This record gives sequence, structure tokens and C-alpha cells, in this order.
Amino acid sequence: MDVPATDRAASLAAYHQAQVLDCVRCPLHATRTQVVPGSGDPDARVMFVGEAPGYHEDRLGVPFVGQAGKLLDQLLAGIGLTRDDVFVANVLKCRPPENRDPQPAEIAACEDHLLRQVAIIQPTLICTLGNFSTKLLSGRPDGISRVHGCELEITLGQTPTLLYPLYHPAAALYMPAMRSVLEEDFARIPALIAAADARGGAARSDPDPDPRPREAAHPTVVGGDGAMAVADDPQHAPDPAEQLGLF
Repeated sequence: MDVPATDRAASLAAYHQAQVLDCVRCPLHATRTQVVPGSGDPDARVMFVGEAPGYHEDRLGVPFVGQAGKLLDQLLAGIGLTRDDVFVANVLKCRPPENRDPQPAEIAACEDHLLRQVAIIQPTLICTLGNFSTKLLSGRPDGISRVHGCELEITLGQTPTLLYPLYHPAAALYMPAMRSVLEEDFARIPALIAAADARGGAARSDPDPDPRPREAAHPTVVGGDGAMAVADDPQHAPDPAEQLGLF
């Protein structure tokens, strides 16, 4: 049975207030301006997960508000969605200094925050944007150039969902030709949502009202021989976007 959006919103707000907004689990708390928990519809069927806040996000407390965020808005508009229709978050909730890559200890410290968000929102589809979120939530080492546009059924904790890796919008800012790839991958999202709904989607339960942290739940892959098996192709060389280490 679906949970009313007000209950899901209240549970998410309670968790953010109790555990995320004043988090000091890693040294990034000393250099941030503010925490960037995430934004959008807590009752959304689709969740986007990026890497980490940047300069503008750190100042405003909202994810994807810079140039990459503007492109994300355009990509969403291209499939008939807006930010109000989805929930957007990052692997890290605090900006790494100089926008450097997240470090393993920082990801480990912040992982539970993301997994608790997934447990409360219970999205039908999780679109990972770039390498860091894709590797974390898939539980696989495969780079984004090998698995973008290839969906995979997974279970995060008690939440069954469909993982759909995408290039980070920043890839198209560095390499304009990448935009067409992003548009093609985004174009599949409505069909993936429809297919998930036809199967009944994720069985949403009451959101956990307890805002205390619990042990991070690592992904269980369902149907591991699915589309992401393309990652095992030894002839598929990483493209320049992945080699930059940013996407």
C-alpha cells in the first residue's frame, strides 16, 4: 500500500534534521558552508543520485544548481519531467574542497545517509549520474562508459528498485558531443518507469520514522546477468569522459 506523501515527506525531513544537517562524520564538515541533503518530491518514483555538491550547491544548500544542474533540468524537460517530479541527491552531502573527487572514507561515512533516503523514498527507478554513485549503488567496479544506459534490478536494504546508470551532466559541459548520448539515455526513462509500474513497482511500506542511523545496507543484485553484463566486454575501452575521473 502506498504511503501518503505527507508521511514520507515528514519522515525524510525528520531524518535530515536529526542526522544530516549537523553531520560531522567526516572532515568535510570543517570546510563546508552547509550540508546539501537533497531536494525534490519525497514521494517521487524516480531518484537521481550524483557525486557531491559543488561551489553553488554548497552556498545554496540545493543539489545541481550550477551549469550541470541547468543541463539536468533541460534533460528532464525533454522527457516531460521537472525537478518537482523527482528527488535529487548526491553520494556526499558536503562539498569536497576544490571540487576534488570524493575519497573512500568520505563515501563510507556518508553512505548511510543516502541509503536511508532510498529507504524512505522507495523509488521505482534510481538514475545514477556518473561513476561514484553508479559504483556505490550497483556494488560493482564497472565504469560509467561501460554501463550507461543499461538498467539493473537491485535491492538496497529492503527496497527493490531499478538502477539506471547515466553519464553525469557535467560530462556534456566538458565534451559537448556527450549531450546526445545523455539525451538518448534519458529518452528511455519514461519506458523504464512504465515497465516498472506494469510489474507493480516497488512495494512501498510505511517510511521508517526512526531517524537514528543504522548499519548501511549494501546492494543485492537481482538478475545479475542482465544488461550491465556489457561491462565485462574487454574490447570496450574507457572513453575520455571516464578517464578524466569526473564522471
